[in-house]
Amino acid sequence: MTDATFRAGDRVEVRPVAEIMATLDAAGELDSMPFMPEMLRFCGRRMTVQKVAHKICDVIEQTGLRRLDDAYILTGARCDGSAHGGCETACTLFWRSAWLRPVDPAAADPVPPEPVTLPIVGIGATVRETPDGTRYRCQATEILRAAPGHVKLKDLDQYVRDVRTGNAGAFAVLRALFFGLFNRWQKLSRRLPRALRIRGGLEWGWVDGRAGRTTPVATLDLKPGELVRVKTIEEINATLNAGKLNRGMGFDEEMSRFCGRTARVRSRVARCLDERTGQMMEMKTPAVILEGLFCEGAYGANCPRAYVPFWREIWLDRVDDPS
Repeated sequence: MTDATFRAGDRVEVRPVAEIMATLDAAGELDSMPFMPEMLRFCGRRMTVQKVAHKICDVIEQTGLRRLDDAYILTGARCDGSAHGGCETACTLFWRSAWLRPVDPAAADPVPPEPVTLPIVGIGATVRETPDGTRYRCQATEILRAAPGHVKLKDLDQYVRDVRTGNAGAFAVLRALFFGLFNRWQKLSRRLPRALRIRGGLEWGWVDGRAGRTTPVATLDLKPGELVRVKTIEEINATLNAGKLNRGMGFDEEMSRFCGRTARVRSRVARCLDERTGQMMEMKTPAVILEGLFCEGAYGANCPRAYVPFWREIWLDRVDDPS
């Protein structure tokens, strides 16, 4: 694993389109990482490195953390799905160092450049037709090729890199180790008699589906800007099946950290890509995204991916807006 070119907090400028295009292969990739049409609007802009993405969580095969070299996350840079069928997942975008250049922190920002528009075919195929229907290709669907190696809890180098790159401080690293070790024990303890287990062997966050095979649904018809409160974990557990799903949508331990929090609805979500197949999924029961709530990797060894959770309306209560 090589040292990072940039650290969290560094100011960088996204290189012009022509320079980035010169780094891409025939598939529109650099070291198996696609450069996506949705990234064009950031070309020429000065931005801040939010995290060094030297590891990411695997949400496709659920194999834990994967090792990723030479990848960076920029503050405020998320995919808007405009070239991928209007996908509303709002994924974090990954940037290779060759697509960025350092900027003097004291230098004034230039006038923002005009938005760049180029034919999608100039950046590699993002859509293909198959006998099974339309399939999309993006960083999320190809991420396991870009990150083929695995990162284990005992790999101490990952924690050193967290601190060295500015991704996390000492407290966050110790917290990640604690939760990692605790959850490892919880898995092992499931072989013991129930009386000897801590909360039944559940991972920290205590997500435990109790609804049976048919999960309930609720309709609040929430609109962007409305204020809501996330229900308690006990209330949410009552809406989940044994797989921690409500009508096919998962609720994980990272989301449990927001129980009791209030937040505003940012948008409604009705369509998203299946990262395993690249197929567009239309939700029979729409969900919402909440402003400012994203995965912080607290239970996932400080994974920097910062995915945006989808929230079923049955997990939320509408609250009076003090404003």
